[in-house]
This record gives sequence, C-alpha cells and structure tokens, in this order.
Amino acid sequence: MITFIKRICVTFVVLLHLFLAFLVDFSFPHYASVQITGGDVKRMDKDGIIDAKNPADGPVRDVYFIYTKDAKNAEKVMAYRNEDTAWGFPFYFKFNSADIQAKAQGFTNSDKNVTIKYYGYRISMLNEFRNAISIKDSGTSTSWPIASYVLYFILFISLVIWIRKINKAFAPKVENLETK
Repeated sequence: MITFIKRICVTFVVLLHLFLAFLVDFSFPHYASVQITGGDVKRMDKDGIIDAKNPADGPVRDVYFIYTKDAKNAEKVMAYRNEDTAWGFPFYFKFNSADIQAKAQGFTNSDKNVTIKYYGYRISMLNEFRNAISIKDSGTSTSWPIASYVLYFILFISLVIWIRKINKAFAPKVENLETK
C-alpha cells in the first residue's frame, strides 16, 4: 500500500512539472527567422473567424495575420496572429499590433530575413495561431529564449528535489537499537 501511495505522489509531481513546462513553453517567447510574404486583417468573435458559416454572435474584434515562409526552406510556411494581449495572460502588455502589422507590411516586398518573436502554438485543427510579439530585421545576431531555458532548468531541479523528498518520506524507518 505504501508503494502505491508513493507512486501516486511521484506521478502527481511529474504531471505537475510537465504541466508547468508546457505553460513555460506556451507563454514564453520563441524566435523564428522568416521572410514575410503578406498580411491580412480578419474580423473574429469568440467562435473564430467570421464568415458565411460562422456569423457574428457577440462582440467582434479585428485580428491581424502575418504570413511568412521559412528563411532556409521556402516550402515551409507559417501564419502568425498579431493581436494585442492587453492586460490578459500571458502578460506581455502588448498594445501595438497595428504598428507591428505596418512593420510587417514594410518587409513584404523585400527578400530580407526578419526575426519574429512570438509565443503560443500553431494548431491547425483548432484554428490556433502563434501570436507575434515583435518583428525586427535579422541582421547577424541570433536570439535565444534564455528565460525559457532557465525556467526549464529550475523545473528540472525542482522535480529532482520533490522526487527525493517523496522517496525519503516513504523510506522504511530504521530504529536505533541500543544494546545494554
């Protein structure tokens, strides 16, 4: 019975750390070197893009989209959402989506590589897009998501510490026997 409870505790701790790692991966910035091929503005509501199949049924908002192709492989294309985060999660306090869209449109006709800083995932089945945070000319420097790496390391150390604590808590107690 003790080993069963120990396994449940270890499983819970591992699942909690996996969830936290997923949260870090989703909400912290990533970088992509791309060429911008176009942009678009679409009207959306809580159900997604408004069209003939999905009429507006609540408050609507305009969402910018940036279309790109990979700098190394022109066959790989990616669409980025460019929407303000305002005061919501994740806390980027982004209020300049129109400025980012204007900058993206400026790179559309050139063959320059740009670095897009983004968060989130592209999930086609759920119509989810990565959200662009900023765009800059690539130049020679490569950006790395250092904060994500630091948090992954902290999560790994935390996982090791918690598993050691659980093992220590469920270790058999050895009594100190004194002989007289």
